[in-house]
Amino acid sequence: MCDYSLQHIASRPAQVGDKLVSSRFDGTISRGFSAAGDPNVAVCLLPGTEIAFEKDVEYENSATYRREHVPMKVARFRQLNTNQPLVHHDALEFPGGETVLLTRLVEGQCATVLQLPAHPKTAEEAAEQTRVPIVA
Repeated sequence: MCDYSLQHIASRPAQVGDKLVSSRFDGTISRGFSAAGDPNVAVCLLPGTEIAFEKDVEYENSATYRREHVPMKVARFRQLNTNQPLVHHDALEFPGGETVLLTRLVEGQCATVLQLPAHPKTAEEAAEQTRVPIVA
């Protein structure tokens, strides 16, 4: 499942080559990714999934609500603040180290799934790829 606020939305796991669109989902306050052409199904990424955007990434600053951008097109999915229930965890990390929560992405941005995380070889690697359970 995707971030906690999307627990009542239809979802499916991401696959290599998926075309994604940053979307807001009906009945939620959250944004995330949907498949291009299917805006009612959330596409869920595993930690470590790499994606490429068509353009530099735009997001809303959480303090000012102004649009800002990251001058990069490639990002890796991760989860933040996993020890804090009832907050958004899903985020993108860019090569420069900047992170942006998915729920802050400006709607309508297109991306492609480049690579899923490798199958874990150790228990530690498996733990790193485990999504935070829904706690809402």
